[in-house]
Amino acid sequence: EVLTDGRRIITFRNGTKKEISADKRMTTISFFNGDIKKIMPDQRVIYYYADAQTTHTAYPDGLEVLQFPNNQIEKRYPDGTQEIVFPDHTVKCLYSDGFKETLFPDGTVVKVEKNGDKIVVFSNGQKEVHTSQFKRREYPDGTVKTVYCNGRQETRYSMGRVRIKDEEGNIILDKK
Repeated sequence: EVLTDGRRIITFRNGTKKEISADKRMTTISFFNGDIKKIMPDQRVIYYYADAQTTHTAYPDGLEVLQFPNNQIEKRYPDGTQEIVFPDHTVKCLYSDGFKETLFPDGTVVKVEKNGDKIVVFSNGQKEVHTSQFKRREYPDGTVKTVYCNGRQETRYSMGRVRIKDEEGNIILDKK
């Protein structure tokens, strides 16, 4: 079917319709299941999944963007990096080398190395480091508290004091 404005509409037996713009630069396909695929003049391909109420946009440079009904947005970059923006505005970045970084709305940043080591930087200036060997909390005043995997605790205060407790919590060293 050719419309007076020059658009063409092709209707298939299963109910799918393909509409081609008069200048042939844009195509819209409306599938029988409610999905819609648009091929834009700039070569973007926008696909709307009706059942999932999700939109997938593929850009010519390889970027893909998914928009979900809960307002979550996922970006997949050609280099393998993924960025997820959650409805609460938390942003999670997954890099192709295995590194992960999450930025929370309160300013907290969590970084996870591919080996599993984790660094948490809190908005109050405190920092935590988690490895398979220990968990360490660093305070803005310079105090550092470390808990080792065997349960031993070591606290190094900014004034030079060092306190070590064994795995049962008994003080074994308190050097002031």
